[in-house]
Amino acid sequence: MQQKNTFTRTPRASSSASSFRSAGQGSSRRSFSSGARGKGSFSGSGRKSKISGSSIDISKLVQKAKPIEEKVYIAKHTFADFQIDTKLKDNVLHKGYMIPTAIQDQAIPEVLSGRDVIGLANTGTGKTAAFLLPLINKILLDPDQKALIVVPTRELAIQIQEELIGFTKGLKIFSAVCIGGANIRYQIMDLRRNPQIVIGTPGRLKDLIERDNIRLTHCNNVVLDEADRMLDMGFVDDIKYLLSLMPDERQVLLFSATMSPEITNIVYKFQRNPVTISVRTGDTAQNVDQDVIRVSSKEHKLDMLHDLLIQKDFDKVIIFGKTKHGVERLEQDLLHRGFVVASIHGDKTQGARQRSLKMFKENKIQALIATDVAARGLDIPNVSHVINYDIPATYEDYTHRIGRTGRAGKSGKALTFVGA
Repeated sequence: MQQKNTFTRTPRASSSASSFRSAGQGSSRRSFSSGARGKGSFSGSGRKSKISGSSIDISKLVQKAKPIEEKVYIAKHTFADFQIDTKLKDNVLHKGYMIPTAIQDQAIPEVLSGRDVIGLANTGTGKTAAFLLPLINKILLDPDQKALIVVPTRELAIQIQEELIGFTKGLKIFSAVCIGGANIRYQIMDLRRNPQIVIGTPGRLKDLIERDNIRLTHCNNVVLDEADRMLDMGFVDDIKYLLSLMPDERQVLLFSATMSPEITNIVYKFQRNPVTISVRTGDTAQNVDQDVIRVSSKEHKLDMLHDLLIQKDFDKVIIFGKTKHGVERLEQDLLHRGFVVASIHGDKTQGARQRSLKMFKENKIQALIATDVAARGLDIPNVSHVINYDIPATYEDYTHRIGRTGRAGKSGKALTFVGA
């Protein structure tokens, strides 16, 4: 049976009269596209001096963890209660999902009803399933439906794709991931297979639109995931551009940790009477023990890192550096000292980044060395420590970094090197 709606344009070699010109051709087809303290010192002194090259007070980087006392959320539904396709429900239960999280419990019924939604939730709260499940169900009910999911980072796009594959097993729903750092030719081939769902980063999506490989004139569902992070990364104009190409009749789902004036502007311009669901539970940093380590030179700094990593409890560590070159150099220094580490940064190919992340998730390496590309959007369980080898520019960046530990109700530890 011929599908009526595509993300991509048919190759032009066959005829100048495209098959997407349905008028007068009897076709209704629509398209998307034509440690050791001896050498350094931990400081809890509370000094309020500014760090060179940063707007952060040292005093803010030293505090004991304060576990967030939350009321236990009592869900109103089980996944079996949701009005979704039986086969989809079976896939959900097969993944071991029984009781929805707060954002899933409150957002899924609203999305199923067709409402535009603003979901305010911390990372790691299950928001991916909160938008994927109702969108999959919508496509099962109406094969003409198409969905675009826009995310800030390549890694988050791939995480969503992996979750989607689990939910759509046996349902004949297909997707394409369109991200920078990966071969665009393969992405174009995936788009020509007419996927119902496209997941991508703003820059690559815009590139594919300008190449006439994606059309959004019949895309009637869009998700903006980690909207605050996309705006932080300077994607606001790209997001507005993507939304402006979509039809007036559309469902817009926006998920974010915070509501900035820029996000509010997007909401007013592109959403219609959205329902706001807020399940934020506080600052992740409250659940993390934080301290600084004072170092006197670059050599001293590397020695201190060495002394930390040989300690028994530093078993799953993310080390943040400021620059791609610095991260690459630190990886080589630690490998030379015998540590099992890998790195991710913007100059790495997507394949190399995914291999590094996979090894880290599977505990095959002790430490992942990263630029801020890993500070948001990655859900890696049981990270024991975050080490800020280089200090971030802002306190907001700092909180995103240390939020990689102390997740899912567990405590974590964060250390920041100061002085070199």
